[in-house]
Amino acid sequence: MVLLTACLSPALLGQGKALTVEDMMKFRQVEGPVISKDGAWVAYQARPGRGDGQGLVRAVDGSASYTVDRGASPAISGNSAWAAFVIEPSFAAQQKAAEKKSEDKPKNGLALVNLSNGQQTDFENVQRFAFSPDGQWLAYHRFKEEGEKDQEKDEEASQPEEPEEPEAAEAEEEEKPEKRKNAGTTLILRRLSDGSERELQWVKGWAFDEQSRYLAYAQASEDGQGNGLRLTSLEESPQETALSESADGVYESLTWSKDSGRLAYLQAVADQDGKAGPAQLRIWDGPGDVQAAVDDAETPEGWMIPLEHNSLRFSKDEARLFVGLRPRQPDEMEEDDAEDGDEGEEEEEPSDPYDVGEILEKREVDVWHWNDPRIKTHEKDSYQQRSRSTFGAVYHLDSNRLVKLADEEVPRLIPSENPNTALLISDVPYLQEITWVGFNQDAYLVDLENGQRKLAAKRVSGPLELSPDGRYLAYFQVDNWWLYDFQTDTKRLLTAEMEVPFYDEDHDYPSPRPGYGSPGWLEDSSALLIYDKYDIWKFPAQKGSAAIDCLTDGRGREEERIFRVVDTDPDSDFIAADGALLLTSYHDKQKNDGWYRLKMSQGGLERLLEQAKKFDFIARAEEADRLLYTREDYDEFPDLWVASSDFADAVKVSTVNPQISEFAWGTSELVEWNSLDGIPLQGVLIKPGNYQPGQRYPVLVYFYRFFSQRLHEFNEVVINHRPNFPFYASNGYAVFLPDIRFEVGRPGFSATKCLVPGVQKLIDMGVADPQAIGLHGHSWSGYQTAFVVTQTDIFAAAVAGAPVSNMTSAYGGIRWGSGLSRQFQYEQSQSRIGASLWEDLPAYIENSPVFYADRIHTPLLIQFGDEDGAVPWTQGIELYMAMRRLRKPAVFLQYRGEPHHLQKYANKLDYTLKMKEFFDHFLKGAPAPKWWIEGAAYEGK
Repeated sequence: MVLLTACLSPALLGQGKALTVEDMMKFRQVEGPVISKDGAWVAYQARPGRGDGQGLVRAVDGSASYTVDRGASPAISGNSAWAAFVIEPSFAAQQKAAEKKSEDKPKNGLALVNLSNGQQTDFENVQRFAFSPDGQWLAYHRFKEEGEKDQEKDEEASQPEEPEEPEAAEAEEEEKPEKRKNAGTTLILRRLSDGSERELQWVKGWAFDEQSRYLAYAQASEDGQGNGLRLTSLEESPQETALSESADGVYESLTWSKDSGRLAYLQAVADQDGKAGPAQLRIWDGPGDVQAAVDDAETPEGWMIPLEHNSLRFSKDEARLFVGLRPRQPDEMEEDDAEDGDEGEEEEEPSDPYDVGEILEKREVDVWHWNDPRIKTHEKDSYQQRSRSTFGAVYHLDSNRLVKLADEEVPRLIPSENPNTALLISDVPYLQEITWVGFNQDAYLVDLENGQRKLAAKRVSGPLELSPDGRYLAYFQVDNWWLYDFQTDTKRLLTAEMEVPFYDEDHDYPSPRPGYGSPGWLEDSSALLIYDKYDIWKFPAQKGSAAIDCLTDGRGREEERIFRVVDTDPDSDFIAADGALLLTSYHDKQKNDGWYRLKMSQGGLERLLEQAKKFDFIARAEEADRLLYTREDYDEFPDLWVASSDFADAVKVSTVNPQISEFAWGTSELVEWNSLDGIPLQGVLIKPGNYQPGQRYPVLVYFYRFFSQRLHEFNEVVINHRPNFPFYASNGYAVFLPDIRFEVGRPGFSATKCLVPGVQKLIDMGVADPQAIGLHGHSWSGYQTAFVVTQTDIFAAAVAGAPVSNMTSAYGGIRWGSGLSRQFQYEQSQSRIGASLWEDLPAYIENSPVFYADRIHTPLLIQFGDEDGAVPWTQGIELYMAMRRLRKPAVFLQYRGEPHHLQKYANKLDYTLKMKEFFDHFLKGAPAPKWWIEGAAYEGK
């Protein structure tokens, strides 16, 4: 506590007090918010940075509010009568288990809240829960009980010994079945009206049907007895129906259709270790027998249905069922009919020390071939995902046919609600190019009846929009939207003749310019909606059938407002031609948000609400005109609000951090200036709490690319690798968040040309102390920070987190988090060089701070985790070694075992404190911390 007091005890400034790290730890975040179907209740978790959270459920009209200690992941029943929360283990219990590194970690529980009276019922040891869709039932699935195995042993030991013949005992031991792995656990089915419960044993998987008639559950016991798939009816007099009974049977992917009540599932046979063989697809179609939809012998030659890592999906008309296939492995091609060997273990022959083959069996080598599709690190990183991948197929329920659609050459299926066509995507031709170009793919339309494909578009990196009728595919390529007609096998440009661009107008990368996306097709496939930077356009699918229409009447571009469609119905894949759309509005210059309504059939844009705030949509109540959203500002926490669709009766339903008013939070305002190249720029100035006009303040500059949109954003009060704005503002700093516009081939110089005049603007405004300006950046802006201080001495101190310091050595490295090469980042992406190392070596050198370290006169704090998967931490070593050799003031903070962003709380806190001490010393004249003056000796841990 001495350290905390020493560096974080500024006197209270005027009316508001300064934030401390202890205060920051207590700030809470809203997580998992949900709204009831009738729109009357909202539930959420309030989670602090440190300590135990709370679950809260509140009536929108303010008539009731209930709290659940340590409640998380809330759910509200379909009849809006009940709420349930996961009860997380206490913070203390989690910390204790972490310190002991115990595998037996504390387990979650469950809280059930009666919304009519607030009565809470708790259940322990719950791994999963769900309400039935009608809200009449709650199912909760227990973890394996602790000490269960020990209890079994104790029970066996407590049985009285009976004399028996040795032979008889031996025979009995032989007949005793071995315990199987992956056994299920207890599932409790609770009738919510009276609290009565049914206990179902050895349950592995389960699912309610959409009509709340049945619960399907798969059982897997330790001895195989009673294994099977069963239904229990959700009626006054429950009935059990066995769909399948098999000691070796295993069942996965229990999937109910929404309307007809069909149950689809996968069934396989497993060995004693729980390893399952090829699966069979089964469908139960009501009271009748189970339909053997696809047996293993009926799959396409060389293919099988895997039981695990698979999923089933009914089409909305329930005429088709999508399922995954996998190539059959050599040992799965046919049954192993080899005769069993002799009982007992064979004696191992002595090892031959000169047996070359036996020696080579222990080798550990990876062969990197120049023509491999993936480099070895990416191949390894993606191995588990690829080995578990399935390839899409469709089962037609009317004709009982399975049609294979995807395969290893065209692997990804995007199912469609169209009965005839779906979309296939393949990146296989471009796997090698990922290394230096990035990601591209080919798009195919596939016939669901016969699996035949037509190539629709090659080398596409943007979005793909398939029309509801499956006839058209829209995609963005080379600055324009294209439309492929599956019926005529032709394509045409949609946007080429338009007066406004549909590519990203702010794109400053060497890669092709992307589009702004699309909210989707009209439900009748007559038109596609497309965004430009500001407006929403309707393009008819058939050329000349109708005029291209700007649905927002050009007001977006005229008023510099960016309009976007809000998806208020996740179950709807398309846009009703005669419906009303909820739009968000973001003013590109003033940085504020608003809500608008667009009437598709009548036309016209109606403003519903616009304020100097930021809004975020969360959800719409399924059965009421109620929207759940957040409202925020720099000094307003994003609490939850509920309103009708016209926002006339908005109600705030949460107050998560009322203590904000106690602190000198500061205020935000927009600042404008020009770069050294004359480019207009914007940024956010956060003035210190209790700001006094005419007084100059130390300034912390924090940046990345565009940050002016943060004018009305609440800065999350957490302790991590970033400087917290209110923390610094309440402690007497101004904070500056400038925009950066980049020039391809000169990213470092671009940052300098934007930052320096921005800082000068603050000096000219009389806000900034010109001798007390600090710079902080992490990752991409960590690089910029390291480069900028080689070009200017305007900054009194700088912090560079995870910076690239030498582009020539970083270029050929690996992003260990994904296994991908870093080359594409420099040639096409964020680093913006736009050429390979051999094509433009001078650009790599000129943009590398390590080559100009002799020009750095700014005290520099460098931070890295030594398991950084994005930027090689050796980049920090290179910069540190240069500074050390040149006798420049620098400290390198190496956090052991940490990735790109610090994860361990102690390390995040340490970095937060050191960062603050560093800036306090150089910008406010506080005594230098000991670690800056003397360093810290290694202590053997």
